[in-house]
Amino acid sequence: MSMPFYVSPEQVMADKAEFARKGIARGKSIVALEFEGGVLLIAENATSLSKVGEIYDRIAFAGVGKFSEFDTLRKIGVRFADSRGYAYSRDDVRGKALANAYSQAMGEAFTREMKPLEVEIIVAEVGDDTLAGHENNALYRVKFDGFISDHKGHVVIGGNVDDVEGVLNDEYREGMSQGDAVKLGLKALTRGADNSGTIEAENLEVCILDRGRSGRKFTRLSADEVQGLLSE
Repeated sequence: MSMPFYVSPEQVMADKAEFARKGIARGKSIVALEFEGGVLLIAENATSLSKVGEIYDRIAFAGVGKFSEFDTLRKIGVRFADSRGYAYSRDDVRGKALANAYSQAMGEAFTREMKPLEVEIIVAEVGDDTLAGHENNALYRVKFDGFISDHKGHVVIGGNVDDVEGVLNDEYREGMSQGDAVKLGLKALTRGADNSGTIEAENLEVCILDRGRSGRKFTRLSADEVQGLLSE
């Protein structure tokens, strides 16, 4: 009888991680950054499929990698937030709890499943000065293996992360205007793009969590609105 082929657990985990990283790196980068009026999420996206979406009143989601997988995670997040808001209060739905739930689900898939999720996500929450303890913005990054990290100012997922982060680390400043935030996000994405050309406004997906907006804070900007901000 032939002996079964043995692969060490360490090698299995390393192979899974390498597989997931390659899939994620093929996607275009997504940038989330804070500005004076809230949180901006910007991505290069020439398709009609959205990489950025609304989860709840003050929470947005962005995903890079395999679309079917991160879109499924987005829908799971919407159900999680809706059930929590219904059971308790809409004000009790927090980005931290959602990011932790994603971390657990993605970590279990990485450990237990043969193929890991080829996704990386951002959970962004805008602060609200009228809610005690909810005044500050929050940015969370969840990796394919469930590793979660919180960020101040800006965060990047997908594509050439190091190149994009290099621009943000050098030029980001607190209290930026919305227009300056869009310009900086575009500059960072352009630096990380595979080609050396410019990225047109119609190929950008730009969403805002607007601190000053009443009720639901999420809004998606049209190509004309983006072009107007870039022309300021």
